[in-house]
Amino acid sequence: MAVIVQKYGGTSVGSIELIQRVADKVAAVRARGDRIAVVVSAMGDHTDRLVDLAAGIAREPNPREMDVLLSTGEQVSISLLAMALCERGVPARSFTGSQVRVRTTSVHRRARITAVETERLRKALADGEVPVVAGFQGVDDVGDITTIGRGGSDTSAVALAVALKADECQILTDVDGVYTTDPRLVPDARLLPRLSFEEMLELAGQGSRVLHLRSVEFAAKYNVPLRVLSSFRPGPGTLICKEEPNVEAPLISGIAFNRDEAQITIAGLPDSPDCVARILKPISASNIEVDMIVAATSRDGLKDLSFTVHRDDFLEAQRLVRNITTEFNGSRLSADDKVAKVAIVGVGMRSHAGVATQLFESLARQGVKALLISTSEIKIAVLIPESALESCVKCLHEDLGLARAL
Repeated sequence: MAVIVQKYGGTSVGSIELIQRVADKVAAVRARGDRIAVVVSAMGDHTDRLVDLAAGIAREPNPREMDVLLSTGEQVSISLLAMALCERGVPARSFTGSQVRVRTTSVHRRARITAVETERLRKALADGEVPVVAGFQGVDDVGDITTIGRGGSDTSAVALAVALKADECQILTDVDGVYTTDPRLVPDARLLPRLSFEEMLELAGQGSRVLHLRSVEFAAKYNVPLRVLSSFRPGPGTLICKEEPNVEAPLISGIAFNRDEAQITIAGLPDSPDCVARILKPISASNIEVDMIVAATSRDGLKDLSFTVHRDDFLEAQRLVRNITTEFNGSRLSADDKVAKVAIVGVGMRSHAGVATQLFESLARQGVKALLISTSEIKIAVLIPESALESCVKCLHEDLGLARAL
């Protein structure tokens, strides 16, 4: 008897009809003898509507009160799904994040999970019930409701799978797995039956929206197999698990891209050891994530620093940098939010040379200049003008032979 955790996103529970379909799927898993816990998101665009309501009340809503407001979306979907299961003769019980005691830090809107108490969940499973848990939310040490931020429901599901020692965590969404790139952009993109945690971490970190980075980090740390499946059509999906050393790794597994990048550059900085740290410190203190970073010293002994942040944080990051760069006489600040990131990922890159040459030859044929470059053992990422993104992804997918069967 396996223990399965399933997560259904907002598009999968966006209407009563869709919730009924989810209930049928959950009931089928239970009917085959497996024990199952379910994590769900808010219905459809319900969270967006709540954000709009808050915007109509306050220009800068209080983060604590926003968490209280946003957490109500998942309460609607968990209660409706539990009712649908009970109607099918499947005992079910809904739980909010605070009822389960999904413990988090106290950073509202961006909390991180620190622990999951499983006593109530294990009792429900032992009693033959299906626990239906609200994703995206938890509770801090003083009892305040918190939300987990981007990708929160995926992370909630993996955290529950870790705590319950589940055999598999299944993420059911509107796509039927992980592809070599976004099939909406490249129609001949190919479904990948299997990926290593390391590859999925890079793909998620570079912009693939199938899974959120934090959920993959959690699964990799505790070695919980993830499977991405469609909630709308059958299929094996993509299994994400530990790399098998005896399996021949593909050279390139996929291409990820991210339109939500913004670049900030400070030119003419002194070439001192603490310069970069002084500039980035207020950024990190404001919980703004920095992605790509490049620092270069020119012949005149001055340093240029360039880095990227999420577009949502662009204006705040500029303000913080502008404040700190007043300490550096002669420095010049420039910023651009019309950029995008493209990355090629594959564990096979470890043992094959020439991948970078292929990438830059492909960009050169299109007349596209790389603004920033970032590499790891299994990834090469480039920042390019946003206007060139779609053509670059299509050409790279073809030039690297990703549409062809392995």
